[in-house]
Amino acid sequence: MKKIKSSFEQIAVLQHLIKWTLIVIPLSLVVGSLVALFLWLLDLATITRWQQPWLLYLLPLAGVAIHFIYKLAGKNAEKGSNLIMNEIHEPGGGVPARMAPLVLITTLITHLFGGSAGREGTAIQVGGSMAGLLGRYMKLNTIDTRIFLMAGIAAGFGAVFGTPVAGAVFALEVLAIGVMRYNALIPCLVASVLANLVCTAWGIHHTQYHVGLQTAVNFQLPFVRFDFLLLAKVIAAGILFGLASYLFSSLQHAIKKLSHKYIPFNWLVPVVGGILIILLCWLLGTRTYLGLGVYPQQPGDVSIVTAFTAGGADYFSWWWKLLFTVITLSTGFKGGEVTPLFFIGATLGNVIANLTGAPVELFAAMGFIAVFAGATNTPIACTLMGIELFGGGNIFYFAIACFIAYYFSGHAGIYSSQKIDVRKV
Repeated sequence: MKKIKSSFEQIAVLQHLIKWTLIVIPLSLVVGSLVALFLWLLDLATITRWQQPWLLYLLPLAGVAIHFIYKLAGKNAEKGSNLIMNEIHEPGGGVPARMAPLVLITTLITHLFGGSAGREGTAIQVGGSMAGLLGRYMKLNTIDTRIFLMAGIAAGFGAVFGTPVAGAVFALEVLAIGVMRYNALIPCLVASVLANLVCTAWGIHHTQYHVGLQTAVNFQLPFVRFDFLLLAKVIAAGILFGLASYLFSSLQHAIKKLSHKYIPFNWLVPVVGGILIILLCWLLGTRTYLGLGVYPQQPGDVSIVTAFTAGGADYFSWWWKLLFTVITLSTGFKGGEVTPLFFIGATLGNVIANLTGAPVELFAAMGFIAVFAGATNTPIACTLMGIELFGGGNIFYFAIACFIAYYFSGHAGIYSSQKIDVRKV
């Protein structure tokens, strides 16, 4: 009887796999294509801003436009990624289809006029809103709708960064601290992989990084294959990465709260935010910290790419990018936090490496993923992202940096709808 029962169970698993593969194919096609369109338009917006520097002075007006776009047409769509997460936790009114075009347009406006923001928030919202729309057409039940929304998150994340495995695990891990929903494992993985393939098929190329394998050892013991001194530096760096994550999340929530408390009109909040960004550019004499920050606009500028080279970041590059980003996103502009978190982590890792004599490439890569891990409370997904982006040779150091950053970042991440199921301590 046990053998017969086991056979039926395997048949059920096979049916589950086939069912969800067929269901997520249209979702992956749509999300992968929309993310490809978004990334292409985002590059165009960035190049236009570089070529037309006067656009920065229209940033306050762009913020007003974004405010009224959501006020007139957004309804509950302005809640963004948090709305999708809430619908997964407790289904309510559903995720509106309007969320995708609204966030895509307003993110492009933010980048075109010089806001410091990312792209993952847009991709996740595109994935979630398309999952909500297709789920209604397919008449999915409540449980399947939750899984489908998670698959939408995975599809958007995997396609926008070119990291399908990390995208799948991120969708499982981000909803609640300390708990992963394995019932959505197959749908999330299939959706993330297929969406990434679709995005790539449209000719979108993701940034390539290289981190050399660290093989030095201090103690020639048969069971030890790592450098103890380097390990100590990695642990210390992980603590600093976690504290940077905590600072980012706390400052973002604080500025948002204070701006709505002391600025009398909601439409005036992005005006103040835009003016602050312009004043910071004047104060620093540079526009390095605008936009994504993946590539430098001019020789000598700091960027994520330059952070992987010795001397490729200033001592306070990470702080300035953090400040530019929290002001941008806390005052009503749209985009995401993750790519700026990559910038913050990579430049902070560069500084730590230069101060301690550690390998610059390795510490920039660790900061890249660890600050993100702390701010989103997703250490496993970020460790996998490190493998997908930088290779598996340094997985030991990647895991240590991400796990320590996760603990030292506290419980206040960038997603207010993220539940705390198991506390860190």
